[in-house]
Amino acid sequence: MRAIPLLLAFATLGLASTPLLAQTDGTCVPVAERKGRELGCYITARHELGRLLVRPPLYWHIERYPSRQEANRAPIADRRSTVVESFGKVWVFTIAPFEWRSRHGEPFARVGPLPLVDAQQFAAVYMEAVFEPGMRSVVHRHDGAEAWFTLEGSQCLETPEGKLEQSAGDPGIVVPAGLPMVLTGTGAGLRRSLVLILQDATKPRSTPVHDWSPKGLCGG
Repeated sequence: MRAIPLLLAFATLGLASTPLLAQTDGTCVPVAERKGRELGCYITARHELGRLLVRPPLYWHIERYPSRQEANRAPIADRRSTVVESFGKVWVFTIAPFEWRSRHGEPFARVGPLPLVDAQQFAAVYMEAVFEPGMRSVVHRHDGAEAWFTLEGSQCLETPEGKLEQSAGDPGIVVPAGLPMVLTGTGAGLRRSLVLILQDATKPRSTPVHDWSPKGLCGG
C-alpha cells in the first residue's frame, strides 16, 4: 500500500506559531515516519478497491482483533478488507453493505452510508488523527466522502451546511465529497479519531479551499 500526502495543516486557534504546527509539517505522513510525534495526522493504510456500486449502500465496518497475527489468519479475504494497526490496537476495516459481517473479529462500529462519487476506480485511505483542544485543520475538501469515528475526546466540523459535533461513543459522521470543511478539536482533552476517505482513486485526496470561509461555528 502506498502512502499519499494529506494537505492538512494544523494550528491552535490564535497560536499559529506554536510548535504544534510543525509536528507533521502541514501534511499527513505515513505512520512509519511518526518518529515519536503525537499530535497531527498519520496515514495508516491505502487500499485500492476497484469499482464500487452505488446499490446497495456501502458502510465502513470497524472490527477489532486481539493481534495482527489473528487478524491476518482470520478468513476475511474480502478484497475490501484492510488490516490496520492504529492507537495501539489491531483493526480490520471493511467497505461493504450494511448487513456484512466477518463473524471472526469483534464488531466495534459501523459508519455510513458512504455517498460515492462518479468514478471507475476507488481507494480507501485510512488515517488516525490526534488533536489538542483548539487545533484545527485548514479549510479543505475531498474528492470522496470523509468519515470519522472518535475514540477519545471530541471534535467539531464546520461546513457551509452548519456544524457537526462528535464525541467518543457517538455514532460516526460522514461528509460527502466536494463539501468545504474545517475541523477543530474540542473538549478538555486529546481527541483521537479513526478517519476514512473513500475517494476516486485517480484524484488527489485533498485540496485547499479558497472559495468559502468558515463562520467560526466551532470556536475561534
